[in-house]
Amino acid sequence: MTRTILTYGLISGLIIITGIIGTIALNGGAPHSNVWLGYLIMLVALSSILVGVRQHRDQALGGVIRFRTAFLMGLGIAVVASLAYVAVWEIYLAITDYRFMDEYIAQILEAKRAAGVTGPAYAKAVADMETMRAQYANPLFRLAMTFIEIFPVGLLVALVSAALLRAPGFLPARSRVSAA
Repeated sequence: MTRTILTYGLISGLIIITGIIGTIALNGGAPHSNVWLGYLIMLVALSSILVGVRQHRDQALGGVIRFRTAFLMGLGIAVVASLAYVAVWEIYLAITDYRFMDEYIAQILEAKRAAGVTGPAYAKAVADMETMRAQYANPLFRLAMTFIEIFPVGLLVALVSAALLRAPGFLPARSRVSAA
């Protein structure tokens, strides 16, 4: 089971990483142009939870798995994928000299100005962004925030996968027909 968790967690992490790097490259280096696209990539990648739990159910458990076992296995895959995401994000930040937060804050404040925010409301937005910059500079805060960005999606997929796969008739293993 551990091998399956690691395998499918790393597959999921690789898909997420490839997708996110691809969107950054296509977007000229800006990492957060479309949040919905990022979460769609995460959802597609984390579908490996369903595949990994199904494979374990069908190959190791004879086609039957309990909800708790399926959920814990899915959770393990989600944790491995989330840790891979965090590790690559930290590498990306290091490669780009940690410019992300400066660029992100500039983008947010520009959007506020374009929306006509001025005076005390704009000053509050600037202060909030400076607080965010200081928090994000703390590696423990940043690592936790990056993990929390993806893990809830994996948790949801693990719950749904466990609920679906506990039914032996859901995506049953194909029987092999021998040529006699």
